[in-house]
Amino acid sequence: MKPARALSDIPPPGRDLRALWRRAVSIGRRMFFSIPDYDAYVAHLRAHHPERTIPSYEQFFNERQAARYKGGGGRCC
Repeated sequence: MKPARALSDIPPPGRDLRALWRRAVSIGRRMFFSIPDYDAYVAHLRAHHPERTIPSYEQFFNERQAARYKGGGGRCC
């Protein structure tokens, strides 16, 4: 069991907390508006489709928009 940290050892909330909050809000917005995360998409392509080229963010965004509003398929697997 770890000993309890002294209050002076705990860093004050600041940048880290703000950065974490911004990231959470960003992810929440993407989820709410059904825009998949580019980093997750790239990781998926590398893991499951290594033969495919990785699109730029702009290409990825345009493909996702087209799939959403033109009734195209949204997932490959």
